[in-house]
Amino acid sequence: MSSLQFHSVLLEISNQLSGEQLKDLKYLCGDMIGKGKMEKITTGTQLFQVLTERTKLGPDKLDYLSQLLKEIKRPDLSNKLECFESQSGYTDNQPEQKERDKLDLATNVIVENVGRRWRKLGRSLNLSEVKLDSIARRHPDDLEETVRELLKEWRKSRGAEAQTQDLIKALRDCQFNLTADKVKEALEAANTEQD
Repeated sequence: MSSLQFHSVLLEISNQLSGEQLKDLKYLCGDMIGKGKMEKITTGTQLFQVLTERTKLGPDKLDYLSQLLKEIKRPDLSNKLECFESQSGYTDNQPEQKERDKLDLATNVIVENVGRRWRKLGRSLNLSEVKLDSIARRHPDDLEETVRELLKEWRKSRGAEAQTQDLIKALRDCQFNLTADKVKEALEAANTEQD
């Protein structure tokens, strides 16, 4: 994904921010930017430029801005960033479409069934404690989003190597056998529909 497309998404987000929302974003970034520089920022694009200079934002570093947008109650703009991320370089290093469809289906089943013991699954998928803490901070009150984020991070880390059978094995390793069975059933049902 080109730099132009990245900046185009940021411009689109900037254009949809109200003055009050920009003020709230600046407030949330206050400690990092400093008062003098903060007063000179009058647009979202100027703020995003500063975040880029501070290495908090980039085509492959969208989590910080995404979280800020959620904090100011603009999940729609956060979703724009996530859509950009899913279309960016991350898609160049993914399994084939058929496996991606299976992973998407497995993700939906796991999100509905894993619950509070999601960290156990994360460890079984070899995600670091730092990554798990970061995921927990991003979605403190939404368990389903936490599990979805966990699986997204795992898929990113595995790239083209991400396979549904690895998810099922990790579920079984955690003794989440009922969820593993539900994933298998959903995949078999989807397979039957395609035949």
